[in-house]
Amino acid sequence: MCEVLEKLRAWGCDLDGALERFLGDEELYKSCLPMVAEDEAFDGLKEALAEDERKKAFDCAHTLKGVFANMGITPMFDTVEKIVEPLRAGINDGLMPVYEELSREREHLRSIIRIEGE
Repeated sequence: MCEVLEKLRAWGCDLDGALERFLGDEELYKSCLPMVAEDEAFDGLKEALAEDERKKAFDCAHTLKGVFANMGITPMFDTVEKIVEPLRAGINDGLMPVYEELSREREHLRSIIRIEGE
């Protein structure tokens, strides 16, 4: 297993489940990681939370939740779920700190992905 996948597993990602969904194709999986890290829903979520656009925020957060679930990126899934569920109930208060946590995790994912390019 390559270093990127080892780092993801050590971070708590469900690589077994994700690779099963990718039919065991590690290269295909790794090629999708940059798309996850650069998904425009991150910026959309930040903007929507700042502007109290709850529907847009929910849509962006829910999109990210599905992406993280399919990719087995459990730490980010767990964090974005803390945004999705309050938004589902129409609550936007206090979610920006959770978004900031998600942003830090995004940077961590980017740092793992960069290993492949070295």
